[in-house]
Parts: sequence; structure tokens; C-alpha cells
Amino acid sequence: MSVIHATNQNFNEIVIESNVPVLVDFFATWCGPCRMIAPILEEIAAEHPEYKIVKIDVDEEPDLATRFGVMSIPTLLVFKNGELVSTTVGAQPKAKLLSLLA
Repeated sequence: MSVIHATNQNFNEIVIESNVPVLVDFFATWCGPCRMIAPILEEIAAEHPEYKIVKIDVDEEPDLATRFGVMSIPTLLVFKNGELVSTTVGAQPKAKLLSLLA
């Protein structure tokens, strides 16, 4: 599976209604640490079809960033069964991201 880009319009369908764990990456194109973890998220999406990796651009979707209290980027949220179960701020290694999803 590839990384999915979500918007305010399709967020509930993609994330909340998902039947698999979802990692949501709140990012910006100008953010260095966000660009640093982007290839890691692509790898996880390609190697682990049992998870869903979703990216949300905070500049394009400020309402979603506000809804989840995103103050710094990257902010990574993990949802399981429609519930927010984990919030992590900053670039993280692949092993850490996988442990959050497991």
C-alpha cells in the first residue's frame, strides 16, 4: 500500500472508520524533519499492508491540525479502531514507528 493523503473531507472515512491501525503524519513541505521521515513512512507503507500510513499537510488542512492540537511538526498520531491511542512529536526511527502501530 502507498501513503495516503487525507483532507478534512475524507479524514473520517480514511482514519476513523479504518479497520487497521493508522499512523497519521501531520507535516509541511518546508519542514526538514518532516522530509527526513517521509522515506521511512513510504517504506512502512510498502512493507506493511496491515497498517495504513496517512499524511496531512498542515498548511492545506489547518482545521485538522487544530482539531488534534498539532503545535509542532512532524506530529504523528496513531489510531486503532477509530480511537487516538498515541501521539509522538518529532522525527522518529522506523523501529519506533512500527512499535507504535503494533
